[in-house]
Amino acid sequence: MRIHTYEKLWIVGSMVLIVGFIVTITYGSVGLGITMIGNEEETIAPNELNDDEQFGEPRVEQIGEDEYAVYVVAQTFIFQPDPIEIPANNEITFHVTSRDVVHGFYVPGTNLNAMAIPGQISEMTVEFDDSGEYGLICHEYCGVSHHEMEGLIVVQPEDEFDLTDLSVESQDTVAPDDTIELTATVENGQLEPLETTVDAEIGTETFQREVTVDGEGTQNVTFTVDSAQLGEGEHDWSVSVDDEEETGSVEVVSNETNGTDGGADT
Repeated sequence: MRIHTYEKLWIVGSMVLIVGFIVTITYGSVGLGITMIGNEEETIAPNELNDDEQFGEPRVEQIGEDEYAVYVVAQTFIFQPDPIEIPANNEITFHVTSRDVVHGFYVPGTNLNAMAIPGQISEMTVEFDDSGEYGLICHEYCGVSHHEMEGLIVVQPEDEFDLTDLSVESQDTVAPDDTIELTATVENGQLEPLETTVDAEIGTETFQREVTVDGEGTQNVTFTVDSAQLGEGEHDWSVSVDDEEETGSVEVVSNETNGTDGGADT
């Protein structure tokens, strides 16, 4: 059977278009490293979110080597956590639910696109090859301020990413013959041990301590200063580790000011 030259051209052109469509669809669903939501979704009661082990504290959590989970709660008109900081070149699984009404979870320029539905948990897995900032928007109408509901995903270089958290306990006031004490708690949310430096400043006194925090562990570091060294008055303090910093002040107050010495004139 003889096929006309123009018919051959149409056949070849059609085949090229079909192959092009297949390549485009494959790249959009697989090449970007994104797994879309499955048919079987987990459920959770919206009024139980605060007590839930995962969603009670929306966060990023390392769950394996090169694997992280992100627990996101949408509510009018915010996303929690915000911003969402994750490492590049790692498998990131987003678990998304809603506290009140139906919201959207959409990251323009990617296939991260889901509905946040009260009572349900949407799950999506993605790997970002490039570091940078990605906007997060709600694309399901959720109320009068729907257009303002947005968040931010910050993809950091893998060698710069950490899950370090810092909290500090301090007195508000101390007596002139007492000791000012700061207790810093460094929490390492990653599986690998963390070697870092804790810097502290109390008034004019400065400190620096090297610490090693086990994977998924905490380490307490205490800094002390005799209040007599600083004198009466208010003194600022700060404690920092990596990109985390806590600040505050402590006041050295005399016994007379405290009302523990002396009496009223008669």
